[in-house]
Amino acid sequence: MAPQGDLDLWVNGWFPLHNSYESTYSQGAELVGYVAKGGALEGYLVDKASVEKYNIKTLDDFKREDVRKAFDRDGDGKADLVACPPGWGCEITIEHHLDAYGLRDDVNPIKASYSASMADAVAAYQQGTPILFYTWTPNWTVNTLKPGKDVMWIEVPKVDLPKGQKSLEDAATLPGVPGCVEDPCKLGFPANDIRPVANSAFLKDNPAVKALLEEVSIPIEDIFAQNAKMNDGEGSDEDVKRHASEWIAAHGDLVSGWVEKAKAAAN
Repeated sequence: MAPQGDLDLWVNGWFPLHNSYESTYSQGAELVGYVAKGGALEGYLVDKASVEKYNIKTLDDFKREDVRKAFDRDGDGKADLVACPPGWGCEITIEHHLDAYGLRDDVNPIKASYSASMADAVAAYQQGTPILFYTWTPNWTVNTLKPGKDVMWIEVPKVDLPKGQKSLEDAATLPGVPGCVEDPCKLGFPANDIRPVANSAFLKDNPAVKALLEEVSIPIEDIFAQNAKMNDGEGSDEDVKRHASEWIAAHGDLVSGWVEKAKAAAN
């Protein structure tokens, strides 16, 4: 839509996930700046206590009878995994993983409403019950259950992505992931930069906007916290505008620096 002139910019592009649209950029749109560099992660997490008790490192550990039994919350003999609802992009990868790693007889993917399923998992965790779940970042889940403190990212046995994502496999292992059982961490999903995509003609006519987009970067932890507020009921347009205003007020010097550079580019 951006190269067609329908939009000036979109600030929530995920790359390399959205690289399939690269041909579009050569037709009038481009990437500019980083909202969060390397902050968009996907993967599987387990409560830290269970990681330590059962020495869980990868999804392969859920083939062990003692682990399956500990994580079986519905009594079907399989470990319960909070997965993704039908039709979500992550559902495709999770389903592929269950086949690729031979986990069909060991793991039960829960595909009900993600928010409701995660709320159940959080309640189970608070009661001391082992939990296994998929999540992505930024997301409220990693604010409620903090990696390294409450939960741990676990690895996949080997990186194995669906056919259409094979070119992204190198991006599915990432160094320095806080709260991962290993470093580098085989997350099993490509790590992404969150980047604005903008109409090239618009940027040419508005150099101040381009300069601003090149400067603006939001700490991933702050995005987690804001997502958590929305999950707790502060999700209206007015709430989100207030969250933004409060963040700007708390980071006045930083934001002023962005604005000054934007003004300089306009002159």
